Amino acid sequence: MTRPLSLSRRRVLTGAAALGTALCTPALGLAQGVTGATRNNVSSFQMQDWRDHFDSLGQGVILADMVSRAVHYWSADGQDYRMWPSSVPISEELTRRGMTEVIRKVEGPTWTPTPSMRERDPSLPRMIPAGPENPLGTHALYLSWQYYRVHGTHDTRKIGRRSSDGCIGLYNEHIAELYALAKIGTKVKLI
Repeated sequence: MTRPLSLSRRRVLTGAAALGTALCTPALGLAQGVTGATRNNVSSFQMQDWRDHFDSLGQGVILADMVSRAVHYWSADGQDYRMWPSSVPISEELTRRGMTEVIRKVEGPTWTPTPSMRERDPSLPRMIPAGPENPLGTHALYLSWQYYRVHGTHDTRKIGRRSSDGCIGLYNEHIAELYALAKIGTKVKLI
């Protein structure tokens, strides 16, 4: 016959302390082993309020946050809010901030290097058609700023990092979602 478990205050507190220590210990060990390069790929998601960035939701709005490396979307009625991890430009020189809008949507976009990209690397191809080698991924939202896009990527290592030449990159499944939600004329703000 087994004895019933006696729960004293001391046992409960001792057990809670032991459990807390056990749960925290692996996390502490992992945090100490994380390198600087790895930390740079960690996104610091932070929910945003559209009112801090837009006068109205219009037909929906998109916010690309360079600091947290996240793209936010709000629907026209404000009922649908989504947030995805993103890649952002490599350097401040390649980063543009401010208000723009979606002027074109392309499923299966082709990629053409910009003149400045070709200047830096003349060996770049003139164009890459849609497919697994295309840096724009499966979908692209063309912005009113020349050469700027919100697009997918086949190279998933880029998400959460400073890795683009100016565009905002999303996982292909996330850009497919945003592509379906965004309309021509959707306001986009890069901060």
